[in-house]
Amino acid sequence: MITEATRARFAREVAKYPPERKQSAVMACLSIVQQEEGYVSQESEAVIAEVLEMPEIAVHEVTTFYNMYNQQPVGRFKLAVCTNLPCQLRGGKEALHHLEERLKVHMGETTVDGMFTLQQCECLGACADAPVMLVNDRDMCSFMSNERLDQLVDALRTEGGQ
Repeated sequence: MITEATRARFAREVAKYPPERKQSAVMACLSIVQQEEGYVSQESEAVIAEVLEMPEIAVHEVTTFYNMYNQQPVGRFKLAVCTNLPCQLRGGKEALHHLEERLKVHMGETTVDGMFTLQQCECLGACADAPVMLVNDRDMCSFMSNERLDQLVDALRTEGGQ
């Protein structure tokens, strides 16, 4: 459910653009929804489309094009491991498999306790630091050996209250 406070945040983003270009705020509005709800639902896409006066499918195209938008609920910590070729050549795929084994989930799934969602992602622009990953779409982690992955998971579990 989109609240009036959320609509006010949308309005602040829309105000940054000329009235005939209000659709330019689509990514900002999607980010707001994700910050507040944890993911972007079809219902929230419909509200954004209405606010920005654009077709719902156009909003959905943006949501599905970028992997930073969650289209379903995710765990408290979203771990996105880069599996593009440079990272693969330096252990990215192995890092993903290590996390699958450690967390007992497959890529794209969330742990039973709701703590972690494991995803693969496209290039994060830090190929020299491979393998790399993002935690919750914000915190970049570099040189992620199995030992560093285990340390990260343990630290996040502690932070998450487990």
